[in-house]
Amino acid sequence: MAFQAPRGTHDILPGEAPASQEPDQRLFRSYKWQALEATFRDVCARFGAEEIRTPLFEATDLFHRGVGESTDIVTKETYDFQDRGGDQLTLRPEGTAGVMRAIAQHGLAGGQGVLLRLYYVNSHFRYERPQRGRYRQHHQVGVEYVGAEDPAADVEVIALGLTYLAAIGLSDLRLELNSVGTPACRPAHRAALQDHFRPSLARLSEDSQRRFETNPLRILDSKDPRDQEFIAGAPAMLDYLDDEAADHFARVRAGLDNLGLAYTVNPRLVRGLDYYQKTAFEVVSGALGSQNVVLGGGRYDGLLEQVGGPALPGVGWGSGIERALLILEQGEAPLGARHAPHIYLVAREPAERAAAQRLAAALRAAGLRVDYDLQGRSQKAQLRGANSAGCAWVAFLRDDLPPEVVQLKSMDSGEQREVAWADLPATISV
Repeated sequence: MAFQAPRGTHDILPGEAPASQEPDQRLFRSYKWQALEATFRDVCARFGAEEIRTPLFEATDLFHRGVGESTDIVTKETYDFQDRGGDQLTLRPEGTAGVMRAIAQHGLAGGQGVLLRLYYVNSHFRYERPQRGRYRQHHQVGVEYVGAEDPAADVEVIALGLTYLAAIGLSDLRLELNSVGTPACRPAHRAALQDHFRPSLARLSEDSQRRFETNPLRILDSKDPRDQEFIAGAPAMLDYLDDEAADHFARVRAGLDNLGLAYTVNPRLVRGLDYYQKTAFEVVSGALGSQNVVLGGGRYDGLLEQVGGPALPGVGWGSGIERALLILEQGEAPLGARHAPHIYLVAREPAERAAAQRLAAALRAAGLRVDYDLQGRSQKAQLRGANSAGCAWVAFLRDDLPPEVVQLKSMDSGEQREVAWADLPATISV
């Protein structure tokens, strides 16, 4: 029996994919992921953010309490299981709740006046129909700022996200912005939404009918064609903001204007998790269809306290790695390049092969990428391997040369010369 990866998952493989493979297959090459993650880490370092890593699974109740009992994630998409000790656990469906749990458990916040700038690179798990750019096991990079109530934190978090997307080469992007209010002003908007949708309730999609009682705000996020004509005239949260939420939203907009960051106010924008309040934002790409969000987030004041920590505010975002790479691949601007060896050592006889082992160890210690034959192949086959690997240099180890001297060949110019082992690192241009 030949095993296959579970539906909605994928392997991230070394090397280059054949040109005949489907675009999704070309995405899953390790050097592309390494380049994206390295760029993300570099951008986070520029903003002073530090990495946090949390477990792949958490107590199920963490997500029920933090993400929300009525969300699609909790009701339909989580991978839940009971371990051998009887504990109820859930594979991580999103990143923020686990980060808040870690902050609370380890006392990272330390009280008022502390600002945590954190980032993560995570695998997330959701049981949903796999589509291009959306998988049952998918991967995200994300940022969380905890401890700053000032709208300047929202602005910086958004700026970090846009800087990251630009750094990996994404363009044709649009920042959409909204306010989803505060717990104090939401009840009036909720009642207005129910009044609006109630006469047409039987004509809404099944998901929207369920959301009507549990969370009518989420109806605005429906992509079902049956819902669109009713969503178009729905009351907007922006018309129900209290003074606190309205002032916060105005100051976020002023901060973005101050940085020259263009945005569109989208009064229909909501996020799929219950913990968001005040600022909500998404970055959408013109290169995709309905699944066009490449980064999304917002403010989640109160979440840390919900999971047992101090009452500190927070704001952050997550961005799917697969979706970003898919856009780059479609735009023929693939990220990164496979790391070819700097030099290939060609050896034929046993004594030459033993020398190649020693020379490879010395050159690798000097920081060079080195390859040599481990299969006993002919010199012709070794040269083919060096050429297909994209090596810039080939060194021939021969018994007719002086000790610890190689015949060095440039694969670009074809020029050859004798070079001492000790001089190779300085001779090779890397």
